[in-house]
Formats: sequence, C-alpha cells, structure tokens
Amino acid sequence: MAVADKIKALLNIKSKKIYELAEYFEMSPQVMRNKLNKDSFSSNDLIKVAEFLDCNLAFIINDTQKIYLEKTDLKDGE
Repeated sequence: MAVADKIKALLNIKSKKIYELAEYFEMSPQVMRNKLNKDSFSSNDLIKVAEFLDCNLAFIINDTQKIYLEKTDLKDGE
C-alpha cells in the first residue's frame, strides 16, 4: 500500500478531509491532491501529517523499542 493510501486511510479514520490537511500545510486542496496522487511526501511532510492527525510517527522494534519522529525533528523553516 502506498504512503498516500495510508494517509487517506488515516484521514478517513480521523474523520478529516483532504482540504483540511491542505489548510494545515498552507497549500491549496489541489496541490495536496497532487501530492497524494504523486505519492510524494518527505519525512517533514509525514511528521506534519502525524501532528495534524494527532498520531504518533515511529519506528518500532519488536514492540519493545520505539523511536518517535516529532515536530521538534522538523528541518528549519518547514
């Protein structure tokens, strides 16, 4: 499953719309749809998506070790 499909599934689970995510990213809904269609999301984008959806973004190793990616991990200016 593509990353964009997972983002769409999360939006659905959280009862959020693509236009709301676009507003959070300060872009037009069409630009967000293009990102989803092209499946082009950077690590910064994924952190922002997780923040918007009030989710955790993490690497999980054997359910015992977790490394979270958070807003503080965003590159400057994004």
